[in-house]
Amino acid sequence: MTKYLKTGSSVAQDNERLRGVRETVTGVIADIRERGDVAVREYSEKFDGWSPASFALDAEAIQKIVSTVPAQAIADIKTVQARVRNFAQHQRDSLTDFEVETEPGILLGQKNLPVSAAGAYVPGGRYPLVASAHMTVVTAKVAGVERVTACTPPIKGEIPATTVAALSMAGADEIFLLGGTQAVAAMAIGTESIGKVDMLAGPGNAFVAEAKRQLFGEVGIDLFAGPTEILIVADEHADPFIVAVDLLSQAEHGPDSPAILITTSEDLAVKVMALIEEILPEMPTNDFAGPAWRDHGEVAVVEDLDAAWKLADEYASEHVQVLTGNPREALEKMQNYGALFLGEGTCVSYGDKVIGTNHTLPTRGSANYTGGLWVGKYLKTVTYQEVTDQAASAVLGEICGRASRVEFFEGHARSGDVRAHKYAGAELPWIPASLK
Repeated sequence: MTKYLKTGSSVAQDNERLRGVRETVTGVIADIRERGDVAVREYSEKFDGWSPASFALDAEAIQKIVSTVPAQAIADIKTVQARVRNFAQHQRDSLTDFEVETEPGILLGQKNLPVSAAGAYVPGGRYPLVASAHMTVVTAKVAGVERVTACTPPIKGEIPATTVAALSMAGADEIFLLGGTQAVAAMAIGTESIGKVDMLAGPGNAFVAEAKRQLFGEVGIDLFAGPTEILIVADEHADPFIVAVDLLSQAEHGPDSPAILITTSEDLAVKVMALIEEILPEMPTNDFAGPAWRDHGEVAVVEDLDAAWKLADEYASEHVQVLTGNPREALEKMQNYGALFLGEGTCVSYGDKVIGTNHTLPTRGSANYTGGLWVGKYLKTVTYQEVTDQAASAVLGEICGRASRVEFFEGHARSGDVRAHKYAGAELPWIPASLK
C-alpha cells in the first residue's frame, strides 16, 4: 500500500492555469499568419522589449559576439558538443537503410531521409539554456538536416553571447535573436524574413509548448513538452542529502516543475523532506524551487521495490533517477520514462548539461508513448518497392483485383487486372469495346 507523505496539485488545477496560455497563443499565431514580420516585431517588442533593425545575426555579428565569450566556456562547449555528436552518431548508425527481395522479382526497401529544414528553439528567459543548442542543432546536423534555423530570445535586452556561440559552433545555418510564441510561429509558418521549416524542436515555457502543440500537423515537432519533471526511486541505501539536492536541482527549472520521491524507506523520506526545508531558504533559485516543491512536490512510501517500479511507471516521468542497491534493475522493471539515471554517480543534471544524451524529453505522461529528442526525430523513414519479374507482377495483379473488389475499389482492382492481363494473359471483362 502506498503512503503519501506529501502530494502536489491536481491535473484540473494545472489545466485551469493553462487555459489563458492557449488563448494567448492562438491569437499570436493567427496574427503572425496574417501579418508576418510586422506582427513578429510587435510581439517581440511587447513580450521581450526587443526590436532591433534585424533579428537575424550575420556572420560578422556572430563572430563579434563569440569573441566576447570566455575561452573556458568555449572549450567546455566544444567538449560537450563532441559528446552529444558522438552519441547522436551512434544513434544514426543504428538506423540502416535496406532492400530485400521478399519473393523472386519483388524488391522492398527502406530509407531514412532527413527533413529538409528544422527549427531549433533555445530558451532564454531567466536561464540561458546553452545546452539546448547542443541538443537540438548538433543532433539535427548529425541526422543530415540541410538547413537548421535557430531562435533564442534576448535576456533582459541583452544578447545571450554564450548561447549564440553554442548555436554557431553546433552548425546552425541561421540564428535569430527572437523568442517565445512569435519565434516558434514564425519558423513554422514562414515570414518575409524567416524561412518556413519542416519541423520544430527544443524546449520552452508554457507558451512555446502550447505554440508547438497548436502548430503540430502543419509542421512536425519533436514532442509535447511541459514543465521539467524529476522522479527519484530510492531505497534504504540512498543518501538522503543527495536525494534532497537532486530533487531541488530540477525543481529550480520553474515554479511548476514536479519533484517526486518514491521510496521503500519512510525513514529516508522523512529525512529528505527535512533536508529540503533546510536547503531551500539559502538556495539562490528558491523563488522557483520553493513553489515547485511546495505545490508540485510529492513523497510516496511503498512496500517494496516492485511497488516502486510500478508506481514510477504510472507517473511516466521525464527524468527517473534510481538510487537503490541495484539501480540497473530499473532497466528490466520499468518502461515509462524519458530517461533513466542509474546510481548515485549519475545525476539528472549530467543529462541536462554534459554527458552526451539528449535533454529534450517527454513530460506530462507522454513518456507512455514516446521517447525524447534523438536523431530519428529528424528523419523520415520511407519505403519503396519495385517488381522486376513479370510473372510476380501478374500474380500480384490477380490478388490485387480480388482484394480491391472486396472493398469496392474498382479502380484499384483494374490497376492489378491490367498487369495480370499484360504479363499472363488474364481476361479483362470490363474493358470498353472501343479498346478491345
